[in-house]
Amino acid sequence: MLSSSPAPFSRREFIGCSALALTATALGAADQPAKPRFKIIGFIKPFQKLPFAEVADVAREVGWDGIECPVRKGGAIEPERVEEDLPKLREALQRRELELSVISTDVEDAADPLAQKVLKTASKLGIQRYRLKHLYYDLEKAIPPQLENIRTRLRDLAQLNQELKLQGSMQNHSGRNYMGAPVWDIWEVLRGLDPKFMGVFFDIGHATIEGGYSWPVQAKLMEPLLSIVSVKDFVWSKGAKGWQAEWRPLGEGMVNRRFFDTLKKSNFNGPITQHFEYEMGSGKEMIAAMQRDRRALASWIG
Repeated sequence: MLSSSPAPFSRREFIGCSALALTATALGAADQPAKPRFKIIGFIKPFQKLPFAEVADVAREVGWDGIECPVRKGGAIEPERVEEDLPKLREALQRRELELSVISTDVEDAADPLAQKVLKTASKLGIQRYRLKHLYYDLEKAIPPQLENIRTRLRDLAQLNQELKLQGSMQNHSGRNYMGAPVWDIWEVLRGLDPKFMGVFFDIGHATIEGGYSWPVQAKLMEPLLSIVSVKDFVWSKGAKGWQAEWRPLGEGMVNRRFFDTLKKSNFNGPITQHFEYEMGSGKEMIAAMQRDRRALASWIG
């Protein structure tokens, strides 16, 4: 009488079949494009007043993985309306398989009820990163006491961030009285804080304006603190008011693409956000300019 059970594999047959399966799996994996290490997102300031669905449509058409959204006075979302509007924007993005990766805020004091409202709402929605308000020096007063005051406020914010599972970030900027323009002052006030809760929004454009040839030193100093990297380009231009930084499309200015080689060697794994300060027009012309910059950035980090 014949058995209804299948004949068992011999050891040789088993090894052969296993090898074939592994080869097929490897070939299938090879057919899949490698997942990019860095997500490229866009700062939506140039079109922040569009309805949320259209904001998401533009971001999708540009080709970003997500967006950086201004949640601040005059931004895409007013802080007072964050509980009502931020979920709606996130929903519009999710329908297009996009992330709400970062919010740029007016947050500077953990005791401010409106700041708490913004951060608690972001936390509930699973938004992990935010950018702090720009801070300025009073040049009529001594600098060290101002740094100490900022350090105290950042320590309190870091504690709130830890409770809410958020990562705040300070942006380096360029300008005569910006806290963070020299970059070393950011390192000084963040020293001793856990970068998981208070890090750096490193802008290589502003760092190059302020640092010139020394941008590698600034980038290396900020490397352990990186939360987000921001990209834009510029040239120096002499006009009626003297020499000024003039913003340009990515790749047409003075930002050195070698920065991204060093970034790829670091442990940074956060998003890279594209900022746009030059004149791009509107509608299809604006989208085309953003797509061109995105292609340039993708080629640098690929």
